[in-house]
Amino acid sequence: MKRAYERLIEYVKIHTTSDEESGQHPSFAGEFALANVLCKELSGIGMKDPRVDDHCYVYAYLPATEGYENATKLGFIAHMDTSPEASGKNVKPVLHEHYDGSDIVLEGSGDILSIKRFPELKSYIGDTLITTDGTTLLGADDKAGVAEIMTAFETIIKNNIPHGELWVAFTPDEEIGEGADFFDHEHFGATYAYTVDGGDVNALEYENFNAAGADITIKGVSVHPGSAKDIMVNAANVGMELHSLLPAEMRPEHTKGYEGFFHLTSFSGQVSSAKMSYIIRDHDKELFEQKKKMMREAADTINKKYGEGTVTLTIKDSYYNMLEKIKPHMHLIENARLALKKAGLNPVDVPVRGGTDGARLSYDGLPCPNLGTGGCNYHGNYECCSVEKMDKAVEIILNIIEIYSSR
Repeated sequence: MKRAYERLIEYVKIHTTSDEESGQHPSFAGEFALANVLCKELSGIGMKDPRVDDHCYVYAYLPATEGYENATKLGFIAHMDTSPEASGKNVKPVLHEHYDGSDIVLEGSGDILSIKRFPELKSYIGDTLITTDGTTLLGADDKAGVAEIMTAFETIIKNNIPHGELWVAFTPDEEIGEGADFFDHEHFGATYAYTVDGGDVNALEYENFNAAGADITIKGVSVHPGSAKDIMVNAANVGMELHSLLPAEMRPEHTKGYEGFFHLTSFSGQVSSAKMSYIIRDHDKELFEQKKKMMREAADTINKKYGEGTVTLTIKDSYYNMLEKIKPHMHLIENARLALKKAGLNPVDVPVRGGTDGARLSYDGLPCPNLGTGGCNYHGNYECCSVEKMDKAVEIILNIIEIYSSR
């Protein structure tokens, strides 16, 4: 039977970068390539009714073992796409056995993966690390989760481990905030679920940011610079001025833990026009609303200075903190904590500085906290994952299933 990391190495070679500009569902047709591979694999290990739907969602289930029909119906979910923030094409995974804490040279780029820059690597000492050659991201976010779920379910089937009814779903487009858009709740038969889409395996994640996106267009006045005095309105300069109105200490590079932020994700422009996009994040709902208000006030200030219509601002909420929806079902956290301890780990509650499919799914009626996968440095060329931590993630999934099957 394959170990989880062996599956990961296969999956990351399939290009599945999502595309927030496409307007399609899935956003990148290549996601179907992995979906079809997974559907075939689910069938091969003995899962029931594996299917890929028109929007590239993969579903399958296991009927309850005889005598366990009354056990809680559980689901496990991971996403197939990778972040558009770094290339996910032609991924070349590299194994580094018995990592000793020294610098790793990523041969394709010459970049250095070091504990000095990424202190969390201290917890990986002694493990076999999986990186890329430095020219792409790895895709452990979240193909490690896919691999761990697949391995856990194959273990259950091959070893005839008793269980209640179990479900699997693999989603597209999570990285662009669309992973739950076409999730088939009517088909997916679980009462509760866990996403397997986090960082270190000892983490329990059931709080995430409230999230919004802000799009700004700026209309300038373009004239010859030789006769521009008191006439020209340089849209690019106006954009920089607007950005300066937002507190610098509320940028991602200056925040941690529960601290929210404004993050300028793109800025393009010239004298006549400019465009800016932000994401706005905060765990606290009141502070989240305050940040959106600050963004509106910044736009109003610019319009008062340069004329109404100079700035057009659109803010759209993306997802909300799942904590509100998890609190009535804290058995999900208590049992996951028990599963981690059973695996010999010390559970740590970690506020997610981002979002997962679980946040949206929780608000759609499927309470769905998040488990770790054993990776770190996601969304960039320094991404890595641990073979041994992936094995632990599989063990945790099996422990959760055992705990719920015994009740």
